[in-house]
Amino acid sequence: MRNRTTGTFGVAVLATALLLGACSETTEDPPAGGGATDGAGEQLTPVRLQLQWLPQGQFAGYFAAQDQGYFADEGLEVEIIESGGDIVPQDALANGDADYAIAWVPKVLGSIEGGADLTNIAQIFQRSGTLQVSWADSDIDSVADFEGRRIGSWGFGNEWEIFAAMAAEGLDSSTVEIITQDFNMNAFLQGDIDAAQAMTYNEYAQLLESVDPDTGELYTPEDFTVISYEDTVGAMLQDAIWADTQRLESDPEYQETTVAFLRAVIRGWVYAADNPQEAADIVLAAGSGWGPSHELWMVNETNKLIWPAPEGIGVIDEEAWDRTVEGALSAVNETGASPITTEPPDTAWSNEWIQQALDDLSDEDLDLTGESFTPIEVTLTEGGN
Repeated sequence: MRNRTTGTFGVAVLATALLLGACSETTEDPPAGGGATDGAGEQLTPVRLQLQWLPQGQFAGYFAAQDQGYFADEGLEVEIIESGGDIVPQDALANGDADYAIAWVPKVLGSIEGGADLTNIAQIFQRSGTLQVSWADSDIDSVADFEGRRIGSWGFGNEWEIFAAMAAEGLDSSTVEIITQDFNMNAFLQGDIDAAQAMTYNEYAQLLESVDPDTGELYTPEDFTVISYEDTVGAMLQDAIWADTQRLESDPEYQETTVAFLRAVIRGWVYAADNPQEAADIVLAAGSGWGPSHELWMVNETNKLIWPAPEGIGVIDEEAWDRTVEGALSAVNETGASPITTEPPDTAWSNEWIQQALDDLSDEDLDLTGESFTPIEVTLTEGGN
């Protein structure tokens, strides 16, 4: 596996320590929100983490790292910044409003092509969680069956797997009717969409929490046909941690903070894998608007996208990266747009920082690959309550 690097971290720290001390007035100001200290009175380094959505199990590892004190143990005071769609994570990072951001790879590749200088430092989701869901009697069993059908798409950069998979089948947007879909399953349940976009950890659960008016009982998986994009050539990498490329290359303090941040995040996701109920409770306390059974489902399904990670949590698989790039180059949506038109630069990803964090934790009693991970069984209730 190729491992792009940005320089030797230890040498950079030693070589620049005196210079930084003598010229501290010229260094970048620390991010806002600092001033806290740990139990020993040591100053904590303030860090701003930009999420791509509201608090929910999709981000359980970050909230667990905060709740369990893993960030503080690393000398960090982390502000987790939510977004309800009003903040584009990679834009916040590129503009200096965040120090790290969580975002899907094809979305950020588009921003990089547009001039953002960002690096994927940890590929937390190892596999795609995107589905296209139809009724079991709809005769939509594969992407090839989309032709002539009403296909739901959220847009906002979430649609690229759909169009990459369609391109591989020789279909384009002129062969289907693209229906702009809200982030729920209402239009599908009302019959306005033949195949709706859904995430394993969210919208699919919304279906299984809904009552079938014909039976008075909750819908079951047998009521639906589910196409997983992970099983298609359109599969793309999703939740990754992004950092500022220039700061990674030139700022030893940012390099050190990056590795410390990743160590805490790893511990947070290991905690979520080992303690899904507790992780769900933590996210609920952090402000999730979902019900408890929905939130537990979400944590459990999110864990399935992360674990197992054979090379270690967060390590970027080059084959999956290349597949994502190829899909992004081939995808064309209903407006004729593509996420990217050229190959991204080598600086778009690096395993250097996550590997340092994994190496630092290798002597601890942590399952860093998910070898022992076993998902739990979650019983959904009406409305996810």
